[in-house]
Amino acid sequence: MTHTPPVFDRQARDRAQQLIDMALDDDLGTAGDITSKSTIPEAAESVGRFVARREGVIAGLPIVGMIAERFKPFIEWKPFASDGDRIAPGEILGEVRGQTRSVLALERLSLNFLQRLSGIATLTSRFVDKTAGTKARILDTRKTTPGWRTLEKYAVMCGGGLNHRMGLHDAILIKDNHLAALAASGCVRPVTEAVERARAFTHGEGVMVTIEVDTLKQLDEALGAGPDCILLDNFTPEMARIAVEHRDRFAPKVLLEISGGLTIDKIAEYAGTGVDRLSVGALTHSAPALDIALDFPESPGP
Repeated sequence: MTHTPPVFDRQARDRAQQLIDMALDDDLGTAGDITSKSTIPEAAESVGRFVARREGVIAGLPIVGMIAERFKPFIEWKPFASDGDRIAPGEILGEVRGQTRSVLALERLSLNFLQRLSGIATLTSRFVDKTAGTKARILDTRKTTPGWRTLEKYAVMCGGGLNHRMGLHDAILIKDNHLAALAASGCVRPVTEAVERARAFTHGEGVMVTIEVDTLKQLDEALGAGPDCILLDNFTPEMARIAVEHRDRFAPKVLLEISGGLTIDKIAEYAGTGVDRLSVGALTHSAPALDIALDFPESPGP
């Protein structure tokens, strides 16, 4: 499935700047890189090339450029790939050229961003590839690293996925604990009541209203309440097919989403049930880092 890579926008750039500030403080402190200061002449120059060790999808190259900016005028950065590109083992993603001490100082910091975000993009692309030929789209969740959510969700888009809500502030998702709290307060029909209250709260301002259900009985009540989307929590594929039939019959405009237990081995079967969305927490909380290294060529080259 082809997709248009996302724009590394101002929000992503601002968050990256904050994380770079903290990461530089973690690594360099007030003394700087004392290993390089003690062993490498100040005037020495090198070329460092970021090289993919494994196949994957790249994400985070603009951040490497931002890190290189912190070391100007000692460093020049030149990318050879773009975020969202599928890369092969041995492919050179970009290079930094200049003072050796500065190249070594930015090495680990740059790799931490590149490997983490490219790992998320790569895992997302594997899920997306498994859903080819269906209408189901892969979405992320709020199961992100604290402080990294904007960048991790950007990486999901680099891999061809879509973003769920960014946080509690920009969409309504009524979950099981919301319904349990309503029932405990004496509400007889918590599903219907919750959707009605959410609609009244948003005043028709375009805020998406989603409600989570875990039984077909709850599904039918939710279809009658008229949310924008119904989240089918831990449904089996057979239950999902029944849910699609009910949706198509009674409320065809309502989106159906599945969450819970969606592994790479199961995702194609769920995508084939006819649901619209598949939200996968593993994209951000369990993605392995993509193996990328910074190599010094034997000859700096031209």
